[in-house]
Amino acid sequence: MKKIIYLLFVTGLILNACNLDEDPTTSVGKEAIFRSEKGLKTYSWSFYDALPSGTDLHYQESDKVDFLATNSLNVFIRKNAYSETNSGGWDWENLRNINYFIVNCTHEDVNEAVRNHYIGLARFFRAYFYYQKVRTFGDVPWIDKPLDVVDEELYAPRDSRELVMENIYKDLQFACENMTQTSDPTGSLVTKWVAYAFASRVALFEGTFRKYHGLNLTTSADTWLERAVSNAQYLMENSGKRLYTGAGANGSYRAIFTSNNPVTEEVYMAICSSNTLSVTHDANWKWTSATYGSRGNMIRQYINTYLQIDGTPYTSRENWETETFYEECQNRDARLAQTIRVPGYTREGKIALPDYGGYARLGYQPLKFCVDGTEGDTQSKNVNALPLFRYAEVLLNYAEAKAELGSLTDNEWARTIGALRARAGITGGINQKPTTVDTYLQSVFFQSVSDPVILEIRRERGIELALEGFRFDDLRRWKCGEIMRDLSWYGIYIPEINKALDMDNNGTPDVIYYTSEEGLENARNEIDWDKYSNSCAVVAVSTDPASSNLQVHKAEKGNGYYLAWDTQNDNTRVWSNKQYLYPIPSLVMVKNPNIKQNTGWEDGASNDGN
Repeated sequence: MKKIIYLLFVTGLILNACNLDEDPTTSVGKEAIFRSEKGLKTYSWSFYDALPSGTDLHYQESDKVDFLATNSLNVFIRKNAYSETNSGGWDWENLRNINYFIVNCTHEDVNEAVRNHYIGLARFFRAYFYYQKVRTFGDVPWIDKPLDVVDEELYAPRDSRELVMENIYKDLQFACENMTQTSDPTGSLVTKWVAYAFASRVALFEGTFRKYHGLNLTTSADTWLERAVSNAQYLMENSGKRLYTGAGANGSYRAIFTSNNPVTEEVYMAICSSNTLSVTHDANWKWTSATYGSRGNMIRQYINTYLQIDGTPYTSRENWETETFYEECQNRDARLAQTIRVPGYTREGKIALPDYGGYARLGYQPLKFCVDGTEGDTQSKNVNALPLFRYAEVLLNYAEAKAELGSLTDNEWARTIGALRARAGITGGINQKPTTVDTYLQSVFFQSVSDPVILEIRRERGIELALEGFRFDDLRRWKCGEIMRDLSWYGIYIPEINKALDMDNNGTPDVIYYTSEEGLENARNEIDWDKYSNSCAVVAVSTDPASSNLQVHKAEKGNGYYLAWDTQNDNTRVWSNKQYLYPIPSLVMVKNPNIKQNTGWEDGASNDGN
């Protein structure tokens, strides 16, 4: 909250430069800013403009992941829909502002330790800026000073990934070692612990990217993985954070995303909102409206990866393929009921099943970021704080890096993956590493992975961090982007069509999936339609796989069907090796001929799957 207040103040004081060669302008002058701690602190609030808003944060993963079906396919994975002409992200405004601060933060009137604290903060944000660039484009120019119009660096070629990533890590280590703020009751500021958390995130990404993409660079993949371990371990031993368990297994996980104030027991830093300051986001509106947003539904293949409460795979359950929605939600990892609407969920004292007739086309309607109050369902009114860095991610980073290095012990498993599962009510497999492969998880998602420990860590990461903005990067660093291309969008099992179904097993009909007006009429005649017409949704479906309407596909087992969405357009989804990086926007290379295009995107090539 403090961050918001200062940002509003600073708006009138400091204007970020728009180009690499423009000086930031101030109403009080350079001398007044850099000669006092108050001036440094005031300037530093401008760095926070680089962070996502609450709306950005819950939107960032909604269109490009394997487990979420949306109302339109993202252009990046839609055939011949993305190229250098509609690429973006090659912007440098924030970097100019940061470098200007670092170069000028030298005034001897300010204690050196104080200056280094704020330089550390600035270097954190420079690392944050460059990490986004490398994830997007790979090699980029490294610029560590504010440029003048005559500087040759304005027309420099891209620097190597090795150089840029090493400089990112140096920036983060400087921040970790020199930032002095370790506590923030608002949970909204960058602290020393946030710098360590970000360092563990960056190092895990780079280590696994180099490993799975076979990048033979000077700094090895293992070195980066060891960095991920050391930064995560330092946090685990020194930050004082822990997994939040105050609301029990059935409520603690969701509370982290629905509380108005950050749950600082676990959260290092969150994006905060305020009704008083008119700073809100639209999570409820997006994740409940049938007409606003991407209308994302989880797909069945992903829901199947949630374990049973005893720690065994759901797909080891007898007849799991033909379980109804009510049945499949029983005795599962408690995070399932805190990520999607399940039978028994209520809002404002009323039963709130998935909106079958509107939003929930596949039946799996997310609720992770939604508060139970309905005021924000039709407008941007959410003020719940959304985590940007939290302890659970640190545990996952540590476990994965250790597993990739082949050195994860049973004790470390229990402290990381086991602890996350225990919070979710899971009772089995929390103290020892797994020794057998879950063949469903392997065959559907990670066919090239035979190590049961790595498979289970990937399962855990996909569930614990669902919709938080990690999955797209995870699939790319693991070199598994083809999953987004290959997984059809299937939903809940429907035992019968043209019949009223009781989805929550409470004795009242909830939805009729019908294939014809005659079928709908027959279904209505079987129940007291006058009594249930206001609460029983009716949804038109088609048994034709080529139909553009919501489809029902015959299940391989049993007599029922699976809901299916947009499967007739499966052949329009593409993924190829060039899509692990984005194309550099064409205008960039017009302005600077020394910038060369990424491999596969040359000469205006599109995402054609080749």
